[in-house]
Amino acid sequence: MTMLQFHLSYNNGEERLQLPVNPERISVTTTRGYEDIEVTQLGEYTVIGNAKLREFSFSSFFPREYNPSYCEYAGFLPPWEIVRKIERWMNTGRPIRFTLTGQIYDESFFAVINEAVTIRSFNYYEVAGSPGDIYFDMSMKEYVFIEFRRLKQTTDASGDIEVTQDALRPDTSAKVANYTVVNGDSLFKIAARSSVYDNGDKWRDIYDANKSLIGPNPNSISTGMVLVIP
Repeated sequence: MTMLQFHLSYNNGEERLQLPVNPERISVTTTRGYEDIEVTQLGEYTVIGNAKLREFSFSSFFPREYNPSYCEYAGFLPPWEIVRKIERWMNTGRPIRFTLTGQIYDESFFAVINEAVTIRSFNYYEVAGSPGDIYFDMSMKEYVFIEFRRLKQTTDASGDIEVTQDALRPDTSAKVANYTVVNGDSLFKIAARSSVYDNGDKWRDIYDANKSLIGPNPNSISTGMVLVIP
């Protein structure tokens, strides 16, 4: 049995949203650039280009009330508040992070998808017979961060011009040395926090450093437990 969780987060995890109802399916589109060239007397040839960014799309709904038969958790925001949150993220013009995690029954979580994305479309609507529920379709596209380096031009004593590249600024963001577990945490969620690793895939580093405290099951962490962050 595999359990899935769909998460959207904004501003390095400062704001998070787990979809209350899992989509029935997720579509992942992977394409590559191709160019067909007609060469005189030789015929048609295909030039294989670079891989294009992946696209993700799915549909689900934000329920008005909790129902254990299809809701992943209780205590979620009202549907219209969720809609406003997503639209606010879109209006900032900044990417978000889409994380799809899976869990084999009684085993640890693992990341199926963990990508920075831009929300390309977010359509929502109400359906007759389900008052208060908001149904939606969402499509996202993988986002690649581009790092620009500043070039500096100087002139030496002989009049020759030299172009050098400024060194990258060091990462000054503070990283914690230990972490206190809160309700709803998992090792993957902890590792994904910007103050820890900002990378959920490094959950095992935390587990290995705290195995004597956690025990043989990585999912047995409890609220108030203080973990060492290696």
